[in-house]
Amino acid sequence: MSRAALLIIDMQNDFVREGSPLRVEGAATITGPVRSSLDIFRRCHLPVFHVLRVHRKDGADVEIFRRDLFQKTPFAVEGTPGARVISELKPSDGEYIIRKIRMSAFMQTDLDLILRSQSVDSVYVAGIQTPNCIRTTVFDAMALNYRTFLIEDAVAAKNDEIHRANCRDMAAIGVGMVRVAELEKMLRV
Repeated sequence: MSRAALLIIDMQNDFVREGSPLRVEGAATITGPVRSSLDIFRRCHLPVFHVLRVHRKDGADVEIFRRDLFQKTPFAVEGTPGARVISELKPSDGEYIIRKIRMSAFMQTDLDLILRSQSVDSVYVAGIQTPNCIRTTVFDAMALNYRTFLIEDAVAAKNDEIHRANCRDMAAIGVGMVRVAELEKMLRV
């Protein structure tokens, strides 16, 4: 029997809110669809994982290619409002918070362990940003043998061209492409 989980990637103040240090241009447009996806998973009583990028205040855990940026404009710093999930998607009791320091939600986290302990074999991915954290998480999920679905209208990038190109690439390797409107029917089958 298949069991699904929702992975919401990086929907944090520092990446979504106007004026934030690393705001992803398309993030505001997907807040509603991500919220709808979240509501569907909650109604279906399926596991939800809020995956957050969280860094140490001194930036010692930031990727080498982002260290200069972090020194000038710190982002997703542990304990700051910028590192928190946006209020529209506030985690409920029983939902999982996965902290990461790299693009993939699976790299050096306990995500795989918790998914398997919950008998999850299918993941549905929403959030930002399509060519980076979404894509690496999706590729790792596939490599770990999860049936992987991208909620196409609940992911975004800096621009639509980059978003669409990455969606095409993920579909070409076998990632299931779904829309929010299809979710509830798929999950209740």
